[in-house]
Amino acid sequence: MTYILAIDQGTTSTRAILFDSAMAAIAQDGTEFPQHFPQSGWVEHDPEDLWATTLSTCRAAMTKAVITADQITAIGITNQRETVVVWDKTTGRPIYNAIVWQDRRTAEHCHVLRDAGHEQMITARTGLLIDPYFSSTKLKWILDHVDGARDRAVKGELLFGTVDSFLIWKLTGGAVHATDATNAARTMLYDIHKGRWSQTICNLLDIPMQMLPEVKDCAADFGQTQTDLFGQPIPICGVAGDQQAATVGQACFEPGMLKSTYGTGCFALLNTGETPVVSQNRLLTTIAYQLNGTPTYALEGSIFVAGAVVQWLRDGLKIIGDAAQTQALAELADPNQEVVIVPAFVGLGAPYWNAECRGAAFGLTRGTGPAEMARAALESVGYQTRDLLEAMSSDWQATGVQPTLRVDGGMSANDCAMQFLSDIIAAPVDRPVNPETTALGVAWLAGMQAGVYPAQAEFAAGWARDTQFVPQMDDAVRQTKYARWKRAVAATIGF
Repeated sequence: MTYILAIDQGTTSTRAILFDSAMAAIAQDGTEFPQHFPQSGWVEHDPEDLWATTLSTCRAAMTKAVITADQITAIGITNQRETVVVWDKTTGRPIYNAIVWQDRRTAEHCHVLRDAGHEQMITARTGLLIDPYFSSTKLKWILDHVDGARDRAVKGELLFGTVDSFLIWKLTGGAVHATDATNAARTMLYDIHKGRWSQTICNLLDIPMQMLPEVKDCAADFGQTQTDLFGQPIPICGVAGDQQAATVGQACFEPGMLKSTYGTGCFALLNTGETPVVSQNRLLTTIAYQLNGTPTYALEGSIFVAGAVVQWLRDGLKIIGDAAQTQALAELADPNQEVVIVPAFVGLGAPYWNAECRGAAFGLTRGTGPAEMARAALESVGYQTRDLLEAMSSDWQATGVQPTLRVDGGMSANDCAMQFLSDIIAAPVDRPVNPETTALGVAWLAGMQAGVYPAQAEFAAGWARDTQFVPQMDDAVRQTKYARWKRAVAATIGF
C-alpha cells in the first residue's frame, strides 16, 4: 500500500491529509494558527506559524495512520493564494510577517496605479484587475517599508513567494525556489499568455525579478523533503492554489464546468478550456491548472466574505456558539421579514471590486432577532454567487455554462444555505460524496505525477454526487428577492 500526503495550508488553519492508493482519505490532522490585525484592514500571519503547523500536522497524520515516510510516494501542496512571504535566502528567516490575501493596506497605491492608466496593460497580461487582493502591491509594500529590503533584494539576498513557494523552500532545505502556474497567475506579476514573469510589471512596481520563483506545471518535480523532517526524503510532485485544487478535485475538466468553494470567502471557477476569456463584467481571467506545459484557463469570481459571515455571527454578534448552529437558527426566522445583509466587511469582490465600502444590513425591524440575522447571513452567500454566475454567463457563451454547480468547502455542508443557493440561481447544486475536494485535487496531481493515480479521464469518471439541491422557489419570488439584494448592494456602495 502506498500513500499520498496532501498539505492544505489555508487562511485560518493548516491540515495534512493522507490518501491511500484508491484516493480515499485515511488519516488527517489540522490545527489553527493566530491571525494578526495590526491595523484596520490589515491581516498578517507569522510565516513561521505556517511552517510549524505544516510540519506538525504532517507528522501527526502519519502517526495516526501508523505509516512511515517510505510508504508515502509523493506530497502535494495546496495553499491560500495571493498571500506574500519574503525571506532571507541564506537563513530562511522571513523579514516581515506574511501579508494575507484579505489585507487592504495597498488600496491607495492601487488607486494611484489605476489613475495613472496602468490597469489595461496589467489586465491584458495577467487577467487580473488592480486590487490589493493580489500579491504584487503587497510585495512592493514590504520592499518599501522594511529597512534595507529593496537593496537586499537587488543584491539577490531575499526571495519572494506565495505560501506554496515558502513551504517548498523550507521542505527542501532551500534547494528549490519554485511555484506552480496557478499560484503565479494570482500575483499580478505573471503573464498568463506567455507563461512567464512580466518584466514590464516588475519594472513598474520596482520589484527585482531575481526574487521570483521558477514557475512549473501543477504536476511536476518540486524537489524532495529533507531527510530529517520525516525520516527519509519524500518527493513533492503536485502544487496548486486552493481554488484551482478544488476545481481539479471536483473534476471540472471540461469547458463549461463550474465549481464554487465556500470557505472563508467564496470562489467560483468556470473552465473555459485552452482559450483565455477576457471578462466584460470585471471577473478575473486565470489559470485553472497547467499540465504538460499547457494551461487550461478559467473565469473566476471572488467573494471575500462567505464562511466569514458565519464567523461574524459567532465572534462579532455572539448570537451562535458554533457555526453548525446557523442552519437550525435560520430555519426559525420569520418568513415575513426581508432582512438583507451585504457582508462587505473588507470591501466587495467580483463583480463590484470596491475595496472601500463596508458591510450593511437592510430591512431591520423591532422584531428582527438572531434567527433573521442568521438567515440573512446565509442568504448573502447565495446572492453573491448569483452575481458571479450572471457575470460568467454574460462573458462566456462559447458553449454555455453548464447548468449544474458543483460545490465544496465548509459552508457547503449547510443544507439551508445550499437550498437557498439553488433557489436563487435557479439551477441544481451538486455536493460531492468526497467533501475534501481541495486536498483531493492536489493529491491527485501529485499521485498522477508519481504514477500511482489514474489519468485525467479515469479520475473524472470517479467523481460522485452525494446530494443534489434543486430549485423550489417561485420565479417571481426569486426575482423580487434578487432585485432587493441589488438595491442593497447599490446603497452599500453609495454609503
